[in-house]
Amino acid sequence: MWRIWMLFDPRRVLVANAVFLFALAILIHFILLSTDRYNWIEGSKAHRAAVSQAAPMPSPAAAAPAPAAK
Repeated sequence: MWRIWMLFDPRRVLVANAVFLFALAILIHFILLSTDRYNWIEGSKAHRAAVSQAAPMPSPAAAAPAPAAK
C-alpha cells in the first residue's frame, strides 16, 4: 500500500477526493430539487394546489367578539 502513496501525493489525492465528493453532493441535490416528489423548497404540485385553493384565514379582529357597551 505504501508504494501507491509513493506514486501519488496524498495531499493532492485528498483534495481531489473532497472536490469530487462535494461536486457529487451538489449534483445529487440539484437532481432531487428538479423532481416533484423531493423538492423541499417549493413542495409538491399537489401541496401547492391545495394551499392555493384554501380559503384565507379570517383576521383576528373579525373573529374576536365585540366588547359589551356599558
